[in-house]
Amino acid sequence: MSQPAGNPPIPSSAVREHPVQHRFPDVRPRRVRRAGWVGLGIAAVASLALAFLPSPYVVETPGPTFDTLGATDAGPLITIDGAETYPTEGELRLLTVSLLGNPQRPLTWIDVAEAYLDPSDSIIPMAAAFPPQVSVEESNEAGRIEMQNSQSAAVAAALLHEGLEVESDVRIAGVIPGSPAEGLLEEGDRILRVNGEAAYDVFSIRASIAAVDGPTTLEIQRGDEALTVEVTPVVEDGQKIVGIYPSNEFTFPFEVDIQLPNVGGPSAGMVFALGVVDELTPGAMTAGTRWAGTGTIAALGDVGPIGGIVQKMHGAVDAGATHFLAPVENCGEVVGHVPEGLTVFAVDTLDDAMAAIDAVAMNEDTSALPTCEAAPAP
Repeated sequence: MSQPAGNPPIPSSAVREHPVQHRFPDVRPRRVRRAGWVGLGIAAVASLALAFLPSPYVVETPGPTFDTLGATDAGPLITIDGAETYPTEGELRLLTVSLLGNPQRPLTWIDVAEAYLDPSDSIIPMAAAFPPQVSVEESNEAGRIEMQNSQSAAVAAALLHEGLEVESDVRIAGVIPGSPAEGLLEEGDRILRVNGEAAYDVFSIRASIAAVDGPTTLEIQRGDEALTVEVTPVVEDGQKIVGIYPSNEFTFPFEVDIQLPNVGGPSAGMVFALGVVDELTPGAMTAGTRWAGTGTIAALGDVGPIGGIVQKMHGAVDAGATHFLAPVENCGEVVGHVPEGLTVFAVDTLDDAMAAIDAVAMNEDTSALPTCEAAPAP
């Protein structure tokens, strides 16, 4: 039989091996494609512009450090006149935190992003660092008063530790407008007792206010008149306040002058006290070791918590310190954030701090000393 007319049959295998491909032209108008690229460009420019807009944050970063046994451009940090002093060595370094940004000069979002990538920096809301009701000038003045109080309390703690007599006088340096104390307390009032407890210094006043729920009772002397005033505290940033700037006024048996210009706040108190003790006692307390530390100090020797401890630990390492004294109440922020090369001891009193320094100076076993991993409950 003959084959039917037409093309021969195509094997099925040929269909699998050589499928038919169809190509469709791009029918989008060229102007549409161009518009897409323009849109992407606009979005990129907008994102870049947003990055330079002001942010509502400030950044805490390690600030300058100062050796209390040394000097600055203004002269020796600690000068004692009227008592015998002794040579020192090593370092007892106080630490500061620099604040980047303020309401007048806010940081950009790029600045904030850079701080986020740096483990030594901390990002906090602008309103937390600069409360809207407090001006930058008022904040700086409060820091100055706190530094002044810290220095006075440090000298008192050091002298009392050495068994010397110190007379105490606590007065109101200022009243915050709009605070609970406005109209009830006045600048110059002498505070005698708070909630029945003797007002020995600023820190004892704060402790007495914090210990009582409800109104705070202050016994004061205003000129020749003795008064009892009741003030209801408010809570700000987790702390009870009545709205006063108390000022320590101590009478010391000889003159101790501490000079540290342009630094505010109370957190150098403990290290100031250690520096005074070192100068008043024979032998070098540190035996050449480079120490740094932070913490408020009460006249009776209690060490209190401070802010920015992570930044201060990094600042200590940058300054070459190998050992660090941290308040017990800051241990929650210390654990997991200690920079490499720094040994941290937890302290609750001036005696604790001196015990740690002495143990290291004598090359003793320090395993029994409290650290933040094994610190006693505050």
